[in-house]
Amino acid sequence: MRSIINLNESWKFIQKNVGLPSAYPTDWETVDLPHTWNAVDGNDGNGSYDRGNYWYAKSFETPKQPLPGGRTFVEILAANSEATVYINGTKVCYHEGGYSTFRADITDYCKEEGENLLVVECSNIANDYVYPQNADFTFYGGLYRGVNLISVPNAHFDLEYYGGPGIMVTPKPTDCGGASFEIEAFIKNADENFTVQYSIFDEEGNEVGYAVRPADAAKTTIFVPDVILWDLDAPYLYTVIAELQRRNETYDDIEVNVGVRSFSCDPQKGFIINGVETPLRGVSRHQDMVYRGNALDADDHYADALLIKELGANTIRLAHYQHSQDFYDACDLLGFAVWAEIPFISVMSKNPKAHQNCIEQMKELVIQNYNHPSIMFWGISNEILIGGISEQLVENHKELNALVKELDPTRLTTIAHVTMTPVDGPMHYITDTESYNHYFGWYMGKMEDNGPWLDNFHEKHPDICLGVSEYGCEGIITYHGPNPKCKDYSEDYQALYHEHMAKVLDERPWIWSSHVWNMFDFGCAARDEGGVAGRNNKGLVTMDRKTKKDSYYIYKAYWNPEPMVHLCGKRYAQRAGETTEIKVYTNQDTVALYMNREKVGETTPVDHIAKFNVSLADGFNIFLAVAGECKDTMTIEKVEVEPAIYTLPVEDNGQEGAANWFTTEGSLDLEAPMEFPEGKLSIKNTLGEVAKNPDALAFFCQLSGREMGPGMPMWEMISNMSVEMMMGMAGNVPEGAMAMINKKLNAFDLVK
Repeated sequence: MRSIINLNESWKFIQKNVGLPSAYPTDWETVDLPHTWNAVDGNDGNGSYDRGNYWYAKSFETPKQPLPGGRTFVEILAANSEATVYINGTKVCYHEGGYSTFRADITDYCKEEGENLLVVECSNIANDYVYPQNADFTFYGGLYRGVNLISVPNAHFDLEYYGGPGIMVTPKPTDCGGASFEIEAFIKNADENFTVQYSIFDEEGNEVGYAVRPADAAKTTIFVPDVILWDLDAPYLYTVIAELQRRNETYDDIEVNVGVRSFSCDPQKGFIINGVETPLRGVSRHQDMVYRGNALDADDHYADALLIKELGANTIRLAHYQHSQDFYDACDLLGFAVWAEIPFISVMSKNPKAHQNCIEQMKELVIQNYNHPSIMFWGISNEILIGGISEQLVENHKELNALVKELDPTRLTTIAHVTMTPVDGPMHYITDTESYNHYFGWYMGKMEDNGPWLDNFHEKHPDICLGVSEYGCEGIITYHGPNPKCKDYSEDYQALYHEHMAKVLDERPWIWSSHVWNMFDFGCAARDEGGVAGRNNKGLVTMDRKTKKDSYYIYKAYWNPEPMVHLCGKRYAQRAGETTEIKVYTNQDTVALYMNREKVGETTPVDHIAKFNVSLADGFNIFLAVAGECKDTMTIEKVEVEPAIYTLPVEDNGQEGAANWFTTEGSLDLEAPMEFPEGKLSIKNTLGEVAKNPDALAFFCQLSGREMGPGMPMWEMISNMSVEMMMGMAGNVPEGAMAMINKKLNAFDLVK
């Protein structure tokens, strides 16, 4: 029978590239897995983080085999982003990609008796052949999900097929209320004496399906009558157990949880599950926590999933890479429609090896996660046009989509377009569904632009299933004021923004899915904006999971049917002026507000929001909001002058693209022709190309009002953007400015 030994305790680690040790290194640091060497510097605001080639070592005894001729495998649950595994000084495998499981047969490298030395060389050094290449998050290095030893008899379910579980189960509901469970197992080294026994159990432990197949033809279909469907509100799971048997003895066994459901997307009706139109409304999630990086355990992942469930979300986009099996398991159990994707993001590398890496990561994502009922969408790329478009890029996407359809014809494919992706163009109609990352109201335009843009696209392409894969704005919980506005980084503007977006999406059920960017603040070592460095602060919840921002509660009011009421502005606790607005979020019919035990008023919320204008008494004022059986309180102090900490420092305003860059002195030449002469710069060139000409770079820095070029935060990613794209993302470009800037750039030579 199979034996699994967890090896997470007491590893030796050295944050130097010392080379392969010849013996167990007693002088290295002792760490437990999961572990990352970027737990602190990946989000501490110092502007960079250690990307190196470092070493882990572990001593272990050769496992006893249950039967003669058995095999032992090392299982690495994730190693970011390249890893080489050695046993007793011999290389046994090399893996590219930092987010998926891989295994290696180490049987022949282990000693018959005594201790063995397992060494893992792990690197997150930048290269041009492993994705992600450039992205707005920290690429934490290390063995951050754990390591196991797996011992199996010589005949066993396959452990080497792209890190998968060795079984693929496809439950399909039937018209009579039952389901057909199509099952395929992958088996190694079994002869004619072996059979595979399949059993299906319901949640109560009753066996409801059974079949036996010869090991060399293990594929079968089992009919189960009267099934209970897996649904977002009632995620019912069946357990499928496969046993590899030789006569009266079980040699190996595996089990997976699966769900019976049907789903589809319609351009006019949106998402449909089990025949019911159900708009998907939820969040995106990164896998890191403050000062722990991506080294999370199963309890951490489950706690994150519970916070999202409390929000009332029914979908999660797991960005921008394969996530832990622990989190997918939580989604199966709690009921989310999951968008799972590979880290093909921002910029396509021109190295052919990179495209092959993309293919390998896609195979691992699908094969390792095929059985999860929560996963309904495979994402093939994110904002890839930041690095420009080419015929090869389009063809690579078509190849990836075809690959996914070959591996898994049961699920839908999708893509996250950068906002500047043309409404018409070759990037459309590749995947089954499409979504856009839009930040109208933050990086560009105003929040009111979102609805009209979606309506216009929907009218122009009524046959495309359209979603919103990212939207959001920064919200830092110390910034407050009576007049919140775009780019002030305040918690109050973030709340206003999400009030608007929740309504926009609620009014458009044909939007098949929407995903707030992001559920949690997350690490991005290159960022430095809003007075908080090293983080992307668009989360509804802080990176330490300690504080739910006000914006969290507007979605809870829309999405979670459990009665709730929330007083906004609790952290805006000292207010100046004779009057102030008290805002309440709720899903109840009426809200009453009390101040200092006296009733201020009672009102019917509009779009889940109730507002009261009150006159503050001197000193402290205690507020109580009552909505049905729900109550919430806060205390506000009336002050002469509000604390300076409530206001974003001027020098921090507009960092990392949020400011209105493209203002110029004097009148604009509105008639300037748009010319693109050969050998000269233009708005079609990338910022990286502009930076190669010192005079052109100086002009652009003067134009933008900031230093730009190699070494600035996020340069690796934005250097691949065209000037035209960057201007569009900056927003509020004066009329005629694009033509004027193009004409100015035409005066500078393109430096090869």
